Amino acid sequence: MKHAVVTGTSTGIGLATSLHLARHGYRVSAGMRNTGKAGALKDAAKAENLPIEVVELDVADAGSVAAAFGQIGPVDLLVNNAGIGGASPLELTPEAEHRQMFDTNYFGAVACIQQVLPAMREAGTGCIVNITSAAGLLASPNQIAYSASKWALECLGEALAHEVYRFGIRVVNIEPGVVMTNIFENSSEQTRYDKTSPYQPIMRRNGKIFAAGFKRAVSPETVARTILEAVQAEPYRLRWQVGPDAEGFMSARERMTAEDWIAMGADLSDAEYNERFKAYFGFDL
Repeated sequence: MKHAVVTGTSTGIGLATSLHLARHGYRVSAGMRNTGKAGALKDAAKAENLPIEVVELDVADAGSVAAAFGQIGPVDLLVNNAGIGGASPLELTPEAEHRQMFDTNYFGAVACIQQVLPAMREAGTGCIVNITSAAGLLASPNQIAYSASKWALECLGEALAHEVYRFGIRVVNIEPGVVMTNIFENSSEQTRYDKTSPYQPIMRRNGKIFAAGFKRAVSPETVARTILEAVQAEPYRLRWQVGPDAEGFMSARERMTAEDWIAMGADLSDAEYNERFKAYFGFDL
């Protein structure tokens, strides 16, 4: 039986992915920072008699990562899902918060990858899945810390895929749009909206984009199914968008210039902004 490690599994994509992989032939080590939140996953695994073991794993803590993977041993599949979000203009984002975003979303993935690579390389097989974001496809104002961390993870995935291709290791970037998970509740302290701020128009429009995304949001289970599809797909493909908004972001990235996107930060009326957004991204705000 193949062995998978999934990080950030207490809720959302990580929980759904752990269950989906276990239903399809994997023994799953489900990593989570706070194992006190493992109830939902444990109950679901017990109800279906699934081979899932909860492992304490804080990806932003080097000692926790080393201890967890020392317990877990060699794996066939790593899913880097653990992540945190937030929405705030750069001027208002504390440096410590910016660093925390990278410590979890980027360096946490790096730490886990470095743990599994030696055994995968020796075995000549394995797969590493990075959960990035539509925000990792197009630089997102009012989400610079989050977007930059996902851009970095996108870059890592592409470069790493090249590095390890000769060893038979597959690397996949999964790029969801808005997914109905707890990340928005969990990032409430890192999300700022101030009606008196000179950045208020950017804040408000960023909120409208998410509101439009919620209307078209995909489930964590949809992301989980895409992960397994990407792991098994022939021929291999690096990037997998999940959801209509992610597909719209990727399409816009290919069609518009960077200057077109930047110019949408001008002092536009709502009608002007919405018209441009529809033309580039294919859906209404």
